[in-house]
Amino acid sequence: MKQTTRCIDTDLTVIGSGLAGVAASSFALGRNIKTTQAGNTGALAYTTGYFDLLGSLRAYGGKSISDPWEGIRTLRKTEPLHPLARIAEDDIRASFEEFITFLADCGIIYGKPGDSNLDALTPAGTIKKTFSVPATMQAGGDAYSRKAKCIIIDFRGLKGFSGRLIAANLQSHWPQLRTERISFPDIEQGEIYPEVLARALEVPDNRAKLAAAVKAVAADAEAVGMPAIFGIHEPDKVMADLQDRLGMPVFEIPTIPPSVPGIRLRELFEQVFPQRGLTLIPQQKVLSVDLQEKIITLDLKDNYGPIHINSRTVILATGRFISGGLEAHMEGITEPLLGLPVTQPASRDLWYEQHYMDKGGHEIHRTGIEVDEQFRPLDQEGKVVHQGLFGAGILLAHQDWIRGRCGAGIAVATAYKAVQAAQSFLQPPEA
Repeated sequence: MKQTTRCIDTDLTVIGSGLAGVAASSFALGRNIKTTQAGNTGALAYTTGYFDLLGSLRAYGGKSISDPWEGIRTLRKTEPLHPLARIAEDDIRASFEEFITFLADCGIIYGKPGDSNLDALTPAGTIKKTFSVPATMQAGGDAYSRKAKCIIIDFRGLKGFSGRLIAANLQSHWPQLRTERISFPDIEQGEIYPEVLARALEVPDNRAKLAAAVKAVAADAEAVGMPAIFGIHEPDKVMADLQDRLGMPVFEIPTIPPSVPGIRLRELFEQVFPQRGLTLIPQQKVLSVDLQEKIITLDLKDNYGPIHINSRTVILATGRFISGGLEAHMEGITEPLLGLPVTQPASRDLWYEQHYMDKGGHEIHRTGIEVDEQFRPLDQEGKVVHQGLFGAGILLAHQDWIRGRCGAGIAVATAYKAVQAAQSFLQPPEA
């Protein structure tokens, strides 16, 4: 049976489903731009849920920083081509405020970002600097700061989380931290995964049983930490119920990816975007893009057949190597979808430093595409490739989001600027 090609006419197409892609789509919806989102599933499921703005600087030898805004001001001097260095502070603040407000409106609450980075617990039992955390994780940083009597609960058979490891690594800084391993009520013993427990806790009876089991070992604890399992769709409701039953603050600690906080975000966007009028083509690779003078055409297919998109503008938010935005070959690094030039070291010998944990990072992690001040990709001669094409996220060159701990900052802020630029192109001011 011959499949019919479906045609979609849209004002903006966002290619990519990682944090930059979904942030761009949320900003576009907030501006009533007719939007389609397509592309491979991004790395959302692999995020801890923490939103980093800027956590360390090359100029400071890779040391953690408490003030991300001072860090960005330093970036403007030391790394002026870094994406965050090219965006005004007011715009960065506005981008986070708008994105976090959108998330809260959809049911996932984040703490309001301030002027300083927060202390956040990691699955390895270390403390990292981050900018904003889900409300379900906020009490963990508070308990650490107060050095409160705290118990971390982990579960027999749970993959990707060890309360004993966390407590052991933090013992010298947090002497009143201890851990207990218990069985999760009514779950068969053996290997279990965080997502299974999260979906179980969406049932009130399971929360009651878990609270009783925790209360039996909590003793004089003032706060309780658990792996990130407070439900998928209503984490704040699950947290509030557990707190009421236990009579003390409870908080989540991220697990090794794929993590529940990342799954929450992915499922939220997949549910909310179509409800709000966005055309979503999830988990499908864009096969080709044709940059015509007045329109950009995209071709892809899903289980129902070929799809043809006519779009006035496009935001390229395809990420780097994991999500396929860049490809590494023996002869160099390429951008596969449009063949855009990639800024990269002159030879493979320069991709890596001798020591894997080098505080300066590896040059391969600073590769990416070049853009102008409106975040339009540039060709080999430094000219704009297309007036209606924009780039966002970690695909952009001159940043190492891994060492800089700035992945969310780059994703959200550049998506904000790209959508602003697309809106100006679609709705030019009257003369």
